[in-house]
Amino acid sequence: MNRRRFVTALGGIILGSAWRPAAALTTESSTAPVAGALDGTQSDRFRAWMALIVADQIRRGPSPRWFHRDCAGLARFAVGEALRPHDAPWRRANGFTGRLPPEVDLRPEQAALLNGWTTLTGDQQAFVTALALVQKNSRWLGRESAMSKPGDLLFFDQGDDQHLMIWMGSWIAYHTGQPPAAAAAQGAGRRRRPSEMVDDNGLRAVTPAQLLQWKDTRWRPRDDNPNFAGFYRLAFLSR
Repeated sequence: MNRRRFVTALGGIILGSAWRPAAALTTESSTAPVAGALDGTQSDRFRAWMALIVADQIRRGPSPRWFHRDCAGLARFAVGEALRPHDAPWRRANGFTGRLPPEVDLRPEQAALLNGWTTLTGDQQAFVTALALVQKNSRWLGRESAMSKPGDLLFFDQGDDQHLMIWMGSWIAYHTGQPPAAAAAQGAGRRRRPSEMVDDNGLRAVTPAQLLQWKDTRWRPRDDNPNFAGFYRLAFLSR
């Protein structure tokens, strides 16, 4: 598996308030109470598991159990794995040993959280787009990272194209949405030496400072970027 190191950042992203929402998305998001929402202790435990699972994807590469590998798929996979029981077979299958976070311990009335997501039309499905994930399954927090906790989402909207990133506290994780074959095709105009062939799984870990200075300005979480919609929190979390 492709292993890589990432550098943590000092401090958070400080954003101002003089912002206009992207054209295709306002700050509309789910604010209705969620049946079976996690209490405070469960929410904290969920965040610890989600952060651990996302970091493991970055460190060791995508899990074979993660099928839809794109930006929203990373969030859906991590949420599903964080909510489920982490028994001995799960730990062996995923290579987790040693000290791990306490179990979320869903109550019987919370089991529905494992059944899927609310789509833009209000149906329940295992698959939702990035837009549905924030509009129907999350609530808007604002545009300052100080409001966010690990497991919250950054959302970028370009009208016909949306993109999610995951706030990890001192760094940011995301998937480019490109399949591995697309990465291998880059630079196809010349013959590559074997030493230049890189297994790019599409996963990225960046610091806030790096993202604020990103060459492609569409992905900067800044006041002057109309494509940045802000930070969002999964609606079933109570804090």
